Amino acid sequence: MSDKAILKIGDKEVELPIIRGTLGDPAIDITRLRDLTGHVAYDPSLANTAICKSAITFVDGERGILRYRGIPIDQFIEKPNFVEVAWLLIFGRLPTKEELSRFSAKLTENELLHEGLRLQYQHMPVDAPPMAILSAMLNNLACFHQQLLWVGDEESLEAAAARLISKVRTIAAFAYRRSQGLPFIYPDPHLRYCANFLHMMFSLPYKQYIVSPEVEDALNLLFILHADHEQNCSTMTVRTVGSARANLFASCAAGVCALWGPLHGGANVEVMDMLERIHAGGLTPEECIRMAKDKTNPFRLYGFGHRIYKNYDPRARILKDTCEKVFAQLKVQDPLLDIARKLEELALSDPYFIERRLYPNVDFYSGILLRAIGIPKNMFTVCFAIGRLPGWIAQWREQHEDPTSRIVRPRQVYIGPVEAKYVPMSERTAAT
Repeated sequence: MSDKAILKIGDKEVELPIIRGTLGDPAIDITRLRDLTGHVAYDPSLANTAICKSAITFVDGERGILRYRGIPIDQFIEKPNFVEVAWLLIFGRLPTKEELSRFSAKLTENELLHEGLRLQYQHMPVDAPPMAILSAMLNNLACFHQQLLWVGDEESLEAAAARLISKVRTIAAFAYRRSQGLPFIYPDPHLRYCANFLHMMFSLPYKQYIVSPEVEDALNLLFILHADHEQNCSTMTVRTVGSARANLFASCAAGVCALWGPLHGGANVEVMDMLERIHAGGLTPEECIRMAKDKTNPFRLYGFGHRIYKNYDPRARILKDTCEKVFAQLKVQDPLLDIARKLEELALSDPYFIERRLYPNVDFYSGILLRAIGIPKNMFTVCFAIGRLPGWIAQWREQHEDPTSRIVRPRQVYIGPVEAKYVPMSERTAAT
């Protein structure tokens, strides 16, 4: 098989190298396309453009495969440990017992916020969106940890990563407490990562929130499933900002802003809103399926289909099973879960959905699971950000260690006026 592609423009032919990774689609290298042809590639939303070489995460949407550093996602189910997966993504290998213990200790050491940072919450409106607080506070961390603005070796990266991954849960929990008018609960150094987050969220000064093992495992698993997912919108944002050699705090804060969008990190909120409307309106799942197939009907069925997955999203399958376990352990029933189960059953047996390969995605069950744990909807995307942070750090590191990395600077196809004349204010009309 040839390792070159031939591009013909008019009478001119140019050879373009073909890059083959260990898995996935081969890529045509168009790095010198403009130099060789005077043309640029036009690819809105970059759906057909590989913007980097990466060894972090592999997704095969056709077969429903997700792997972190080569490890299938379902191998993390048995004893889910988000901190271990964070290390794996960032440093490229599973940690030894000593490495995991050292990193966990650094998370504990860095779980408190500087009092100056904590006091900034008092100047924020009680109803401030938690995602706005999260992005602002991650940026503000750079003010209090200036020694980590430059990360030049593995030791300094570990220190910066530990601060970010540890403090993000404290920032998130304090944002929630602020919105509820509740006193801040400081982290407990005796608790593990996810249990500590829920403690800061739900404990009271006179009563500590006790986390069941099933709920702690479920939150670990939810964070793991969101930890990285190739070059999605927020990860691309982190890489774009990082390509300017912006520091890790600023790059991850930018990722939070990108994740905030309802088409990205906010998608599970759309699913929950939909399920609540179905329940409140007394609609049957059968009616919803019929309306979803009717193009003239404004009803939209959220949580089905994915930009990448054309098979069952492996994260959705895991979360569905996790929901069943958590609800059984908590001995509660949620009519929204019943609706979701029936919608999935109907969709997976309907030719309309089967032919279009519209399977449940990760957002379909993640909101129901967060709701069962007690997380309110305005904190759903914040939880997504906590989970995604190790992936952003890993991607930022990989980009900075690539000697061929340059500042991201796309081209455009200009469609404006060829040349226009400046019109003085006295001569302008409404149409000018």
